[in-house]
Amino acid sequence: MSHLFQSLTSFFSGGDQLPWCSRDVIAGCEKEVTEAANDSSDEAKNESIMRLSWALVHSRQSEDVQRGIAMLEASIANTSSPLKKREKQYLMAVGYYRSGDFARSRQLLEQCLEIAPDWRQALSLKKAIEDRITKDGVIGIGITAAAVGLIAGGIAAALVRKK
Repeated sequence: MSHLFQSLTSFFSGGDQLPWCSRDVIAGCEKEVTEAANDSSDEAKNESIMRLSWALVHSRQSEDVQRGIAMLEASIANTSSPLKKREKQYLMAVGYYRSGDFARSRQLLEQCLEIAPDWRQALSLKKAIEDRITKDGVIGIGITAAAVGLIAGGIAAALVRKK
């Protein structure tokens, strides 16, 4: 019985293995970006911005996630290294996944996998997206079936009352 309950809980909770990030970590990263902007090399600035972007897209707050996506989108145009571009695309995919835009997330993951076809993080997130899409489809079918059943029951009850 507990196995069934655990399976149902996992099904409805999404079951992804992505970490969450707290407001304290985000605040620390924001402070680091501010300090790096004042007296650090471009490389140190970029590293601190990447850490902040990572923290933002892993936040539980949707406005943080959106801000992280925007930061990554703004910085990707200036990225020449394929590995850094892959990293930014992956983080954007995480952000879009967290915000519910599974199609955009999957598209970015496909681009990541073109650069590194065996990248386990990207493959894992892609599977989580596909599982989520499947789950949403099953829930949608269940809701539709329930609605059809209620309508059919209402019609049957109305017909019985007429007789």
